[in-house]
Amino acid sequence: MTPQHQVRADYDARTIVVYQAYSPVIADAALRAGRFVAPFSFHRMTWIKPSFMWLMHRSNWARRPGQERVLAVRITREGWEEVLSRAVLTTADPAAVAQAAVHVQWDPERSPRGAALNHYSIQVGIGRPLIRTFTDEWIVGLTDLTPQVRKASALIRTGHANKAHRLFPAERAYPMPETLQDVVSPGG
Repeated sequence: MTPQHQVRADYDARTIVVYQAYSPVIADAALRAGRFVAPFSFHRMTWIKPSFMWLMHRSNWARRPGQERVLAVRITREGWEEVLSRAVLTTADPAAVAQAAVHVQWDPERSPRGAALNHYSIQVGIGRPLIRTFTDEWIVGLTDLTPQVRKASALIRTGHANKAHRLFPAERAYPMPETLQDVVSPGG
């Protein structure tokens, strides 16, 4: 049985993949530069998600306005763990949340058709004090997954979910350091 709160991700010995969805103008500029640049906003929180399915739900398979392009953002595991070490759960004391550089929330994981599952996916909001570090130091690569997302979505809509699954990134339990267990296990 899957633990209720567990980070599942595509990762290797040095990096972890998180997903974000953007407008074409932001995605194109980022892909050309190999990192986020204007018109990406460095002045507001940016949310990263290691769950591909959760982002598919959130972006409606890259059909929601302003989220038509899906990027796989490969960041260092060191950066990922640094972000989590600064995180405050959004269910914590409101004063602590307001002061936090990083917000973490857990939302129901999603099936390919968008149904809520009985376990949760982590969403990490990186605040303004760390956005430049995220974009300039922790990102090691950006990949446009939009064609893959569109193909998988079409397969699901036409009753070929098994074929669509072959297009999903492989995600497995991330080996969370003991020092970060409170963020990963928010009381349930």
